[in-house]
Amino acid sequence: MKRIVLGLLAATAMCLPALAADVQPALLYDLGGKFDKSFNEASYNGAEKFKAETGIPYVEFEVSNASQRDQALRRFAEDGRNPIVMAGFAWSEALAKVAADYPDLKFAIIDMVVEKPNVKSIVFKEHEGSYLVGVMAALASQSKKVGFVGGMDVPLIRKFGCGYVGGAKAAGATEVIQNMTGDTPAAWNDPTKGGEITKTQISQGADVIYAAAGGTGVGVLQAAADGGKLGIGVDSNQNGLQPGKVLTSMLKRVDVAVYNAFMDAKNDKFEGGINNLGLKEGGVDYAMDDNNKALVTDEMKAAVEKAKADIIAGTIQVHDYTSDDKCPY
Repeated sequence: MKRIVLGLLAATAMCLPALAADVQPALLYDLGGKFDKSFNEASYNGAEKFKAETGIPYVEFEVSNASQRDQALRRFAEDGRNPIVMAGFAWSEALAKVAADYPDLKFAIIDMVVEKPNVKSIVFKEHEGSYLVGVMAALASQSKKVGFVGGMDVPLIRKFGCGYVGGAKAAGATEVIQNMTGDTPAAWNDPTKGGEITKTQISQGADVIYAAAGGTGVGVLQAAADGGKLGIGVDSNQNGLQPGKVLTSMLKRVDVAVYNAFMDAKNDKFEGGINNLGLKEGGVDYAMDDNNKALVTDEMKAAVEKAKADIIAGTIQVHDYTSDDKCPY
């Protein structure tokens, strides 16, 4: 009997390294760089949390131009990296091809749906979180004119903008000035232009300006602070970039999406399909911390919490721009 038990223990020990070897995570960032203080950095933080908790390392790649996408993704697949997580909708074309060629590998993409059985598509209800920061913007505004600076002019960013307009107007804003940084991927990493747009919006009367523009948003927050106005951050908690000058940040839990994808693969719970994460699912929210608490009154906090509860309950239905490419507000 003793020999049987020892044999089973030995067999179990032999299996453990084999299972661990199956989980060799990879993370591919979008344009704008790993440390963009926003979307990509949130992805990185999720991967780092996984590594810290499990001791399992991951590999990563920062794309610098669109032509690298297919080659980088295919290289990780050929190396047997599993799961492979991509941050950003622009990976979808390369993923559709590579996922079909490697059906035994697990892939996840953030911000786009790729309908393959081995792909987890993680999308967010950015319009819901943007509605909340719109409410806060209108209540904090003295002029009742607020601004929105988007990155690349794509439906996803229009989705942020439309939700923001809905919340701002519901809370009393009379005008929402909107500008996009550009129509190419360079729009995600142009803080100088972001700052210029912000200065123009300030000259038009905006005194609270929301940036949904990746690395470009750093310039938006800087220009708002320099102009004595308030900024609103996005994706990561950016309240600390300009302490006391950032009203809040619209949190998009990309970090949780990456962490969960890695962990699900580790625990053999990874499944393909669509995950759509909003306020109810904890996928989006607004940020409060020591950097902005003096800017948010009890009345503002109560109003935004009521809006949050009403959205979760379905009493408020925030329009999703990507459903029809229209914004009714």
